[in-house]
Amino acid sequence: MLQALNGLASASSLFLVASGLTVIFGVSRIVNFAHGSFYMLGAYLGWTLLSQGPLADAGFWGFWGGILLAALAVGALGALAETAILRRIYQAPELFQLLATFALVLVVQDLVLLLWGADDKFGPRAPLLRGAVQILGLRFPLYDLFLIAVGPVVLGLLWLLFHRTRFGILLRAATQDREMVAALGVDQKLLFTGVFALGSALAGLGGALQIPREAVTIHMDMAVIVQAFVVVVVGGLGSLPGAFLAALLIGELHAFGILVFPRITLVLVFLVMAVVLVLRPYGLLGRKPEGEPPASELAPPLPGPTPRWVSGFLLAALVTLLAVSPWLGEYPLILLADFVALALFAASLHFIMGPGGMASFGHAAYFGAGAYAAALLSHHFAAPMEAGLLVAPFFAGLVGLVFGAFCVRLSGVYSAMLTLAFAQIAWSVAFQWSEVTGGDNGILGVWPSAWAAGKLTYWYLSLALCGLAIWLLRRAIRSPFGLALRAQRDNPRRAEAIGIDAFRIRWAAFGLGAAGAGLAGALFAYGKGSVFPSSLDIPRSVDALLMVLLGGVQTLAGPVVGAIAYAGLQEQLARLTDLWRMLLGMVILALVLFFPRGLAGAFRLRSRA
Repeated sequence: MLQALNGLASASSLFLVASGLTVIFGVSRIVNFAHGSFYMLGAYLGWTLLSQGPLADAGFWGFWGGILLAALAVGALGALAETAILRRIYQAPELFQLLATFALVLVVQDLVLLLWGADDKFGPRAPLLRGAVQILGLRFPLYDLFLIAVGPVVLGLLWLLFHRTRFGILLRAATQDREMVAALGVDQKLLFTGVFALGSALAGLGGALQIPREAVTIHMDMAVIVQAFVVVVVGGLGSLPGAFLAALLIGELHAFGILVFPRITLVLVFLVMAVVLVLRPYGLLGRKPEGEPPASELAPPLPGPTPRWVSGFLLAALVTLLAVSPWLGEYPLILLADFVALALFAASLHFIMGPGGMASFGHAAYFGAGAYAAALLSHHFAAPMEAGLLVAPFFAGLVGLVFGAFCVRLSGVYSAMLTLAFAQIAWSVAFQWSEVTGGDNGILGVWPSAWAAGKLTYWYLSLALCGLAIWLLRRAIRSPFGLALRAQRDNPRRAEAIGIDAFRIRWAAFGLGAAGAGLAGALFAYGKGSVFPSSLDIPRSVDALLMVLLGGVQTLAGPVVGAIAYAGLQEQLARLTDLWRMLLGMVILALVLFFPRGLAGAFRLRSRA
């Protein structure tokens, strides 16, 4: 009984965050990755008001007034973010909007670190809710009982807002047909700002209500946003009742999973999401989207030829780099080897995203699969580097085909979230199967063969293999297979009408992209001499996504340029300051606002002008 009540309390808290995310996506179609940051800001602002501000020790009305003020302040910050940043990129492709919200995550993380420090914060207990009640002879906290009631109350208030007010009716109309709402003379800018304020306030309220229940930490944003995305996708994008039902399901599974399935608790929510999306591709209460996404943008059948002077400049730069490499120190050579491996990692994701039109939030699964394939061969069978580099892309490609058999049947955010679910399942296997993978301790001693042990030789080897793999992916894009892949992306019905099997084309592309990521992972593992579960984790997938988007999805050179720019910026900023995330986020925001086609895309347009 207590486990069921604990699950209900967690579900209610999770629904507060997921409801705001649902409202924002339903109207604006933006996958707001910064929603977890607003949740964290609500917790920190609430802690400041209740523990350090004038409302500290102010009794009942002071406590709940501080909670409400924190939520309203976060709502105002959400409106400011929408007005200053997101409003300028509504016409950009959806993934660039995701990039902008992730940049906000980086900025907020370091701002919180700068203002509040890295230590955990413990807030006051809620007045009149500090004790416990007897339920079937067992004690249950009063505050958790209060939280159980909050979720249904918020759901009811949102229902009244959407069905009994003009603002709510306009929101529902915009969810169904934004163009018609604009034609009726409704100010969409004001409507979108109101939606972001409402959604952010709900996230801030959810964060502030956690103060009496748990410590306030700088990592709570990423912990909650992943679960909130799972709730929204499982329930069905844009469906508040679906989000409430999904929150109940996931909250109870968390509560009982610890007792029944203790070894899979870390990945249980992703298993649930994978099962739901395989059986119901649009969530429990979601509906199949109609028409094209509002920010979709078709690319030409093939990218235009690279200007000769650009090709000549790049060739001259490469020859110069190869010539001066023997005089570089070990650290620059290590960085160069890492950069080309990351360039291949980004190019393999671009192969799926650009020509294939399939966003992936879990591409690290194949990077890690290649790394672990090489490491396991070296650790358990004493296989040389040559065998590892040969097996890694095949193993990663096989994993990609298995996962892709389910992922390519879906589209949009549903497909991307299913890739994330599979990646987290793979991470859980690597993390918990310690007898084989070493668990959190990883696998050490994964070194190149003797002839490639020198940093200079390994840099040349990495450049040759990654360059060859990127060239093969480029050739595949320009081949009839690549044209068929673009055809099914741009117009699936016409492609099927002329005999193109869209599923098989997408599935094969998924496997090829996974194989490229596997080779990159193996080279990265041999360069570092070790492999850890972090190579399969969410941050690694996010890195790949950022590299592709920074370079530009609609250009073949984009992922290479983006990988070098992102990895180089990250490495240099980390050496200059502890607040490198904030600076990196600000750079990314500037690039998104002023170069919506990415660095390579902007350079191509400039060269044609």
